[in-house]
Amino acid sequence: MNYLRAIAGFLCLCTVAGCTSSVSQQETVKGVEGMSQSEAVVKTIMERRSIRKYKPQPVEREKMQTIVECGVNAPNAMNRQPWEVRVVDNPDFINGVTELYKKEQPKAAEDPNFKNMFRNAPTVVFVGRDVQSGSAEFDCGLLSENMMLAAQSMGIGSCCLGSPAAFMRSPAAAEYLKQLGFSEGYELLYCIAFGYPDEAPAAKPRDLTKIKFVE
Repeated sequence: MNYLRAIAGFLCLCTVAGCTSSVSQQETVKGVEGMSQSEAVVKTIMERRSIRKYKPQPVEREKMQTIVECGVNAPNAMNRQPWEVRVVDNPDFINGVTELYKKEQPKAAEDPNFKNMFRNAPTVVFVGRDVQSGSAEFDCGLLSENMMLAAQSMGIGSCCLGSPAAFMRSPAAAEYLKQLGFSEGYELLYCIAFGYPDEAPAAKPRDLTKIKFVE
């Protein structure tokens, strides 16, 4: 039942985000647990958390394909799509680059819970940007949020990571960056951990005073 509810919420999200699904945009999508489509989407957004503890099993490729398709259907300037996406669930890659990371950052390995440099996630998405595009960073941000919300609707956790991406760009990890195969003119911007959550963090407070309506 929980899986069916997650799929229902995911279909609601897909309609809003524009990602490919078997549900026509003209069809009425039933909400989760009797909620309207808009309520289901808002619920997904408000319940998303950055997950830093994951169960060991990788995310199924079929689900990752859907998540990434939701990403590339994000709005972007002039539909230039100034991004490239690489999905890695190969333990040899993740563990191999982690060994290099541990040599550069030995204190990280002192944590008894440390397994890999991507918050122990079994699946990692690397997002590259077109360096010639002035809007690429904004567009990639929209792409990434679509992916993280799609994942949330399917019961899959995520966490956007900057430090591991910085290490991937360093000379020490050049071999692994090359394996990602980004096209000429693209550079790694950041990466996102994906996996089934092994924690349920509470929501952190948000400063609503920063929102103002201008009359």
